[in-house]
Amino acid sequence: MSSFDPIAFLPDDLLDRIRERAPIHDRENTFPQQDLDELRAAGYLSILVPIERGGAGLGLAEAAILQQRLAGAAPATALAINMHLVWTGVAKVFSDRGVPGLEFVQDGAVAGEVFAFGISEGGNDLVLFGSDTAAVPDGDGGYAFTGTKIFTSLAPVWTRLGLHGLDTTSPDAPKLVFAFVERTDAVTTSDDWDTLGMRGTQSRTTRLSGAVADAAHVVRRIDPGPSPDPIVFGIFSVFEILLASVYTGIARRALELAVATAQKRHSKKTGLAYSQDPDIRWRIADMALAYDALPPQIAALARDVDDRVDNGARWFPLLSGVKHRAITMAKHVVDEAILVAGGGSYFSANELSRLYRDVLAGAFHPSDPESAHATAASALLGPIEA
Repeated sequence: MSSFDPIAFLPDDLLDRIRERAPIHDRENTFPQQDLDELRAAGYLSILVPIERGGAGLGLAEAAILQQRLAGAAPATALAINMHLVWTGVAKVFSDRGVPGLEFVQDGAVAGEVFAFGISEGGNDLVLFGSDTAAVPDGDGGYAFTGTKIFTSLAPVWTRLGLHGLDTTSPDAPKLVFAFVERTDAVTTSDDWDTLGMRGTQSRTTRLSGAVADAAHVVRRIDPGPSPDPIVFGIFSVFEILLASVYTGIARRALELAVATAQKRHSKKTGLAYSQDPDIRWRIADMALAYDALPPQIAALARDVDDRVDNGARWFPLLSGVKHRAITMAKHVVDEAILVAGGGSYFSANELSRLYRDVLAGAFHPSDPESAHATAASALLGPIEA
């Protein structure tokens, strides 16, 4: 970490171009294709792939810093790229622990492939622990998937979709099957992403009608429900940490904008800059105090994943907790920044207006507030008695 230079991976000029395009994609409800093209050309899609396989060899702790930096320029671009990085991060968790099966993800990322995340399903609050998507074995080790996935970021551009489904027909059923399918006629993407914020992610609904994953791309078959399997730990740890990073990056940008506004605006009453107003100073200090707590927490948990620290049963409350705190903090910081900036932030052309809408999406990502609190309560008090 000491020699890691975030600017080398995300130069200021690249971030400036991405920031300039962000309001356009938000206004036009389009996918940031140029952002993806430039990030791919810079090797960003393979930052978590080991050097020996052609990647940058970064750890999750370093990727978290980069995602905070990218989110400060364009939250929707960062959130979309997050979903690709989740799979390359899970592949790193596997390879670091000597678990085979996701080498094709690492090689694909180096070659420029884009991996999307097809786990969310409408009404399925089991998330990783269950699925309403049918996974039917083909007799040769492959599976055909039929069902509907929601919030599929990178919908216009992904080349492989990592997903899960439930096998109810095999002799050892039920089994949750994690696999990757290619974009074929059996996969339909709805053009239904017209949302309040995070519009550039284009996280559209995906319908599967017998989409086939061959045996080489079936990664895991596990029992439904909570599991210590590497696929569950890998997805949960990388997803929560990188998600917390994106929203922490939003908070950092909102704080920067609030400081700049306070220094620029002047009171008609006193003639002084708003930066001299005690109430404004208190709000900005409160924002900083809230923000400053999150980057060290994210870094510590990410290093634990990288270093293969055994946190045992504490992993789930730690990971869901850092995501929950990041979302809560980011929403608070953006709210305060809006108050510091005043009525100008109410106009849609104002960057804070976009951040205000983007940050609301955090409430819909797993783990949601109810799940995070239930996990923490169970860790401290034990499960609810039957």
